[in-house]
Amino acid sequence: MIFEEINSFISNLKDVAVSDERKVVLQPLADFVQDKVEKDQEVRLNFICTHNSRRSHLSQVWAQTMAAYFNIKNVTCYSGGTEATALFPMVAKTLSNTGFKIEKLAETDNPIYSIKYDVNAVPIIGFSKKYDDDFNPDSEFAAIMTCSQADGGCPFIAGAEKRIPITFEDPKAFDGTPQQAEKYQERSQQIASEMFYLFSNIKK
Repeated sequence: MIFEEINSFISNLKDVAVSDERKVVLQPLADFVQDKVEKDQEVRLNFICTHNSRRSHLSQVWAQTMAAYFNIKNVTCYSGGTEATALFPMVAKTLSNTGFKIEKLAETDNPIYSIKYDVNAVPIIGFSKKYDDDFNPDSEFAAIMTCSQADGGCPFIAGAEKRIPITFEDPKAFDGTPQQAEKYQERSQQIASEMFYLFSNIKK
């Protein structure tokens, strides 16, 4: 059972419009998921950015949550970077403000977080890693490029069945400014609404 606060947030996304332009961008991923669902196969999605610190984590968390919300089975979401840094604390705070239960499991330069969206589901483990880290799948997955830098700099992802660019603007531009919290929330909501749109259209 998805936490009530997250459920409430998601139910309000029905009124958030996804532009026709973005629907076109999202379609290849929707097709990939639909094909796997129809064949009763595992759906592995690896969201890839440069540093695996902001957009790729938000995408991983929201895609996993929306798959559960719409009861799309056998979906496992991952994230990685072209390099490893650390999950940016504002990402964890933004998700926490939306109702996710977040616990820091390891206090290091690259902290490890448990991110829970559901009373009983296995938590998402959030930390920065390279896209080909042992934690991530090495075959039969879709590589979703969430930033234009990784998309341009990483033309080939070994093991990926499909490589899909779905890029988002980086909220990092607002770090240290009075708009920081607002802009992270804005990006999180955009990603949530697009994953809501995508998974709501998957036919079981």
